[in-house]
Amino acid sequence: MKKLLLTASAVMLFAGAAAIPAPAASPTSYQVTGPVLAMDADTITVQKGNEKWQLAKGTAAVPAGVKVGSKVTIKYTMTAASITAR
Repeated sequence: MKKLLLTASAVMLFAGAAAIPAPAASPTSYQVTGPVLAMDADTITVQKGNEKWQLAKGTAAVPAGVKVGSKVTIKYTMTAASITAR
């Protein structure tokens, strides 16, 4: 009887563990390098070739001494703001 109970418990434990989803893969990271064109509390704008890239700072800390004209490299990921079914 004890063996049956232990076996049943083990099967339920492993079946439950199999149902737990694996963590999602980390999103691909990208980077942009160029001179800073503008900066405010929430965003930083850099020049990449002929394009102006405005990125939200999020929780990233801007190093001391970075100002308009400084050359920076910004690493970022793309995150969905909303998803709508069509």
